[in-house]
Amino acid sequence: MTERSLSEIPGGASNDAADPVSARIGEIARARAGEPGPLLEVLHDVQHEFGWLPESTVAVLAHELNLSRAEVHGVISFYSDLRTSPAPDVEVSLCRGEACQAMGSEALVEHAKKQLGVGIGEQTDDGSIGLGQIFCFGNCALGPTASVAGRLHGRVSPERLDALIADARPGSRTP
Repeated sequence: MTERSLSEIPGGASNDAADPVSARIGEIARARAGEPGPLLEVLHDVQHEFGWLPESTVAVLAHELNLSRAEVHGVISFYSDLRTSPAPDVEVSLCRGEACQAMGSEALVEHAKKQLGVGIGEQTDDGSIGLGQIFCFGNCALGPTASVAGRLHGRVSPERLDALIADARPGSRTP
């Protein structure tokens, strides 16, 4: 059996100068290739560099780390903090822990989904806002809790959530 380059594998990404993203992903993988079980760390390194995991990530890492594409894809799909698309400009995360549920967080989640027109784990069509969920921010006494653009807010009503999102949108005057 002869060794083939990634570009020769059907469905494989090019790993040459014509595809600098794949080439850089390969460099990142090779930097950790000698470590035991490096896949998760390499995925975090790739995401740190690009802000998300570009399309060629699965093929390049499978090749470089001698893993199946299914193994790489399985890890990516298992960990919710690994992104397969660019991050939104504003991330909205709503607490769905028991204490926040007791204070009405499920109604807040439904309101946010309706207002933004997206489900949990999705982004608006323009990519400006992403809606996520957390199962406890540790802010239980002030539920329901939301994080908007990295800032934690307690006792969030649907109206307050709308105002927080409006203030956080790109181009908003409020910092």
